[in-house]
Amino acid sequence: MSRVVAEDYSRSRDSSTMTFHTQSTPIDSNSHHLQPPLSATATSPTLGQLLKNVSDVHRENTGDGSETPVHQVLELESTDLEVPRSIRFVLSFNNLTYSVKVSRKFKLPSILPSRNTHLLGAATDSDPIRGESLFTTTKTLLNDISGEARDGEIMAVLGASGSGKSTLIDALANRIAKGSLKGIKTLNGEVLESRMLKVISAYVMQEDLLFPMLTVEETLTFAAEFRLPRSLSKSKKRLRVQSLIEQLGLKNAAKTVIGDEGRRGVSGGERRRVSIGIDIIHDPIILFLDEPTSGLDSTSAFMVVKVLQMIAQSGSIVIMSVHQPSYRILGLLDRLIFLSRGQTVYSGSPTNLPVYFSDFGHPMPDNENRTEFALDFIRELEGSPGGTKSLVEFNRSWKNLKHSRNGEGEPDRGGLSLKEAISAAISKGKLVSGATNKDAVSPNSMVPTFANPVWKEMTVLSKRSFMNSRRMPELFGIRLGAVMVTGFILATVFWNLDNSPKGVQERLGFFAFAMSTTFYTCADALPVFLQERYIFMRETAYNAYRRSSYVLSHGLVVLPSLIFLSSAFAATTFWAVGLDGGLSGFLFYFLIVLASFWAGSSFVTFLSGVVPQVMLGYTIVVAILAYFLLFSGFFINRNRIPPFWIWFHYLSLVKYPYEAVLQNEFQDPTKCFVRGVQIFDQSPLGEVPAPLKLKLLESMSTTLGMDITSSTCLTTGADILQQQGITDLSKWNCLWVTVAWGFLFRILFYVSLLLGSKNKRR
Repeated sequence: MSRVVAEDYSRSRDSSTMTFHTQSTPIDSNSHHLQPPLSATATSPTLGQLLKNVSDVHRENTGDGSETPVHQVLELESTDLEVPRSIRFVLSFNNLTYSVKVSRKFKLPSILPSRNTHLLGAATDSDPIRGESLFTTTKTLLNDISGEARDGEIMAVLGASGSGKSTLIDALANRIAKGSLKGIKTLNGEVLESRMLKVISAYVMQEDLLFPMLTVEETLTFAAEFRLPRSLSKSKKRLRVQSLIEQLGLKNAAKTVIGDEGRRGVSGGERRRVSIGIDIIHDPIILFLDEPTSGLDSTSAFMVVKVLQMIAQSGSIVIMSVHQPSYRILGLLDRLIFLSRGQTVYSGSPTNLPVYFSDFGHPMPDNENRTEFALDFIRELEGSPGGTKSLVEFNRSWKNLKHSRNGEGEPDRGGLSLKEAISAAISKGKLVSGATNKDAVSPNSMVPTFANPVWKEMTVLSKRSFMNSRRMPELFGIRLGAVMVTGFILATVFWNLDNSPKGVQERLGFFAFAMSTTFYTCADALPVFLQERYIFMRETAYNAYRRSSYVLSHGLVVLPSLIFLSSAFAATTFWAVGLDGGLSGFLFYFLIVLASFWAGSSFVTFLSGVVPQVMLGYTIVVAILAYFLLFSGFFINRNRIPPFWIWFHYLSLVKYPYEAVLQNEFQDPTKCFVRGVQIFDQSPLGEVPAPLKLKLLESMSTTLGMDITSSTCLTTGADILQQQGITDLSKWNCLWVTVAWGFLFRILFYVSLLLGSKNKRR
C-alpha cells in the first residue's frame, strides 16, 4: 500500500475505486523504513498529478470553490489497481573527464636542481609537459567516470574529502562550463542539452540559502509562485505548498521563520528540508543534491534521506553526494558510486558491496558498516605506494564480468523516446510548470523555459522584497536617521544664508556637500545584493525567473524609499538654508535630490554585482565617490582641470546634480549678489573702514568711466554661473543626465549578472 498526500486523484482509464481518508502521512522519525513502494507494475502518482482534479473537489467540499478544503490522504491499493506501464527515465553518463589548471608549487630543488639530477635526466616539478607550463600544472578532478541513474531510485556518490563527489554532481547538473567537461550525458539515450536540463531538473546546494525573515510556508509559497505557471489557480498552488509541507514533515514549523545567526528559527534539519522543498516545488524529473546531510545529526539526516526516497518513488531520478552515510541511510540508497581522486572504485548496489570486496580479496566483516569499511579501505589504499589503481582496474573487470553473467543490456524505458517520456510524464503530473507541445520537433521545445511572464515574476519578486524590508525596518530606519541627521546639521550650519558674496560662497559649499551626501548615504545598498547573491544564483540557475525581472523589480522596490528619503532631506534643508525659487524651486530641488539618490543607488547596486565582498565594496565606493566630488567642479573649475583629466569631470556623478542645483539657485537674472562696496568683501580691502571703501569705489568709477554707487549691482546669478563654468547644460538637462546615469548603471548591473552569476565551474 502506498499513501500519497492529495486532495483527489483519479484515472479516466481506470475502473478501480479509490478511497479518501482524513489522516495525514507525516514523516515518522522513529521508524527506520518507509512503507514499501509499489511494484514494478504499479507507479506511485506524482505530486503534480494530484493537482489535476482539485477544482472538482473544491466545488464538492465548499460549494463555491472559494476555500481550500481540508488536507486529505489518498490510499492506493496496489493489489486492486491496474496502473499503466511506468514511464522510465534513465540518465546515463559515459567517460566524464574534467581537468583544471592549478599554480605549480616550486621547491628549492626544482629551482636549483642538483648536478646528479641533471646527470640522471630525471624530470623535476619545474619541467613543463604537454598541456602545462612552467608556472601551471593540470589536475584531473574527474577521470573517465561512467554510470547511470534511474527514476524511482537514489544514487549516492561517496568518497573522502577531495575525491570528486561535488565535482561529479556539478558535472551531471551542467554546472561546469561548456568545453571544460569531456564525455557524454544522455537521458533515455538522447543527448541532454543544457536548456532541457534546466527545465526538467533541480539542484539543491550544500548551503541552505534562504531568506531568514520569511516563514517556511512563505518561502515555499514564493517558490510556487516562481516555478508554477500563472494558469494554475491560487488554490491549487496553495494545495501544492501544503502537500509539500506534509511530505517534508514541516507541518509544525510552517509558521516559523527560517532564522539565521541573530534570529532563532527552524532547526538545521528543517532548514535543509525547506531547501529541498524549494527545488522540488514543480516536481522535477531529476533532482541533484550536494551533500544534503552535511552538518545534520543522525536523526535529521535520516529524515532528509527518507524525504528523498519519497521523491524518487514519485517518479524522479535522485542523485546526491554524501560523505559517510549511517547504516539506516544506507538502507534507503539504491545505487552507490565510490570515488577516489576522481576515479571510480565501485559502482553498483549497496547489497553487492560485501561480494565486491570479497572478490577483491578483502572480505567485509559481518557486523561492520559497509560504507565505513569501504571508505576506510579506500583511504588505506590511497596512502599506499600503488594507490587505488588496482581497485579501479578491478572495478572495471568486475563490472564487465557481472554484466556478462546477468546479460544486462539497455534498461527498460517502456519503449518511449525522450520526447514521448517527457510528454507522458507531464500529462501524468510531473513538471507542474510544463505545458506539453505535441507538435514539438524536439524535447527542448516541449516545455517552456520559464513558467511565468516577466510582469508576473516582477510582481512576485517585488512582493518578497517588500515583505523582507517590512520585517527588517531597522535597515531603512538607520538610513533615514542618517539622512535626517545630515540634513539637520546642514540646516543649522548654513541657516538662512544671505545674498552677500560670503553667502554665495557658503551656498556653493552647501550644495557640494549636500549632493555628495546623497551618494554616500546610498552605500547601504551594497550589502543587499551581496547577501542575496547566492540565493539569486540558485534561483536563476534553473530558470525560476529571468535576470531581467530581478533587475527591474530591484529598481522598482527601491523607489518608494528613495522618494521618502528625498522628501525628508529636501524639506529639512531647502527653507532652513534660505534657498531661492519658492515652490517651483523646491520641487526641482526635490527632483534633483531624488535623481541623485537614484543614480547613487544604481551605482552602488552595480558595484555589488561586481565585487565579491562587502568591505572591498565599501572601499571602492568611498574612493570612487571621493573622485567624483573632486572633479565635480566645486574644488577646481572646469576650465582649470588639466586636459588629461577632463574626461573624469564628465564622468563624475556629482557634477550634474551640483550644476543643476546651482542653476536652480542662481537662475533669477534680477537677483543681485554683489552691490557697490561688497566688491571688496572677498579681498584684503574688505577690512578697511566703510568711508574708505566708498572713496575707492568713486576712484574706480572715475577710472572706468562708469557710475558705480553703493547700490549698483555688480554680480548677478548669471555671472556666478559663468564664473563656475556652468554653461554647457540647462538644469533640466542636468536632471535627465543624472536619471540616465541611474538607468545606465542598472543596465550594467544586468550585464554583470549575465556574465558573473552563471554559477558554473571554469
